[in-house]
Amino acid sequence: MLVDDKGRKWLVPIESDMVNVPRLGVVDSEKVLKAVGGVLRIGGEAFLVLRPSSLDLLQTIERKAQIITAKDIAVLLFYSDVKPGDTVVEAGSGSGALTIALARAVGDAGRVISYDVREDFLAVARRNVEAAGVASRVTFRHGDVRMGIDSLSDAVVLDLPDPWNAVKAVHDALRPGGHLASYSPNMEQVKEMVLAMERAPFFEVRTVELLEREMEVREQGVRPAFAALGHTGYLTVGRKVSERP
Repeated sequence: MLVDDKGRKWLVPIESDMVNVPRLGVVDSEKVLKAVGGVLRIGGEAFLVLRPSSLDLLQTIERKAQIITAKDIAVLLFYSDVKPGDTVVEAGSGSGALTIALARAVGDAGRVISYDVREDFLAVARRNVEAAGVASRVTFRHGDVRMGIDSLSDAVVLDLPDPWNAVKAVHDALRPGGHLASYSPNMEQVKEMVLAMERAPFFEVRTVELLEREMEVREQGVRPAFAALGHTGYLTVGRKVSERP
């Protein structure tokens, strides 16, 4: 990844000797790799060269649908207990931001199965997943998880307008003790989702909201930034059980 002095980022897929980077031109892959952690000059301009992190991939993807923010993705991964070797189902694919994070978390031995009812969203998500270098870990499916999931899964993550209508299908597809996580922007959605999960049943059902506030650090002192990242969505999580105690 190339970063200029204004913080703008360009993802550089190293897939041939010479790579065409939009708006920058053709760069030598070998020179890019040798400059990792340092500076590379292109056309007289200096660029910091870094291996892309999950946050970098999130910030540089092509966007079709609104993406889930980094703060919410991190908690979704943790509360869903996504780990190397897991099989994880996602719905919907959107622009593929969460798909990429899930694919990096499950590793080479894991699998992400990503559903969406819209083919145009799937097309964008595929391109972003390929650019992120994790396409071998992801299977995209044009379908509706509310109608059923045919893969036994360790975790399911939902980003749907009516996730409660998918709860039965998710419960059937999860391994015993498997995790369900749902992202919803509205409280009304949360209420319907929690009630459906408790009926299914799921255990340890809880909903959280994350607020992020960056600190401005200067020599004169430190203070909170004025523009905090406030409400983005509510995260509801739970674990599949056959019955509640």
